[in-house]
Amino acid sequence: MALLITDECINCDVCEPACPNEAISEGDDIYVIDPDLCTECVGHFDEPQCVVICPVDCIPHDPNHIETESDLMSKYKRITGQ
Repeated sequence: MALLITDECINCDVCEPACPNEAISEGDDIYVIDPDLCTECVGHFDEPQCVVICPVDCIPHDPNHIETESDLMSKYKRITGQ
């Protein structure tokens, strides 16, 4: 399942550089996560780095992009070419 940044985001900019897939970018009002690039850090880390580093806890799972661990690993392999 991809992650989602809620409107509780304070635009602190710590999540964007923490994303190994470059799935996070600055949106109009808050940072956004591209669900096509978000693997919840599967293949890179044991837990999503944006969630770990977020000071306001505003990055839940995106209910509109439900994916299994296997789906996330397949996406990781597609993105990284592995």
